[in-house]
Amino acid sequence: QVQLVEAGGGLVEACGSLRLSCAASGSTSGIDYMGWYSQAPGKQREQVATISRRGITNYADSVKGRFTISGNAKNSVYLQMPSLKPEDTAIYYCIAWVIKAYWGQGTQVTVSS
Repeated sequence: QVQLVEAGGGLVEACGSLRLSCAASGSTSGIDYMGWYSQAPGKQREQVATISRRGITNYADSVKGRFTISGNAKNSVYLQMPSLKPEDTAIYYCIAWVIKAYWGQGTQVTVSS
C-alpha cells in the first residue's frame, strides 16, 4: 500500500503561480513513477505530468513549456505551475504507480480571471 498526501493548492489570480507537492509513504520502494492528474468540473480526470524514477518526464500538451514536474519519484513529486490560467482550475491529484495506481485525496486549484 502507498499513501499519498498533497499540498499546495489554493486560490490565485490569473498569471499567478502555485507549487504543488506530494509525499508518498508506505511501500514506496516499488514505485515506478509519480505524477499529477487534474479533474475540472464536469470533465474526466486527465494527465498533467509524470516523472519516472529515472527522471523521464511527460507533459500534457496544455501545460508543456509552462508547468514543471520534479522530484525523485520514489517518495516525492512536485508541480511548479506559473502563469496560471482560469482553465487550469481543477482538483489536482497525485498518482503513484506500483503495479497499480494509487491516488491522493486531491488538492483544489482555483484560478480567477
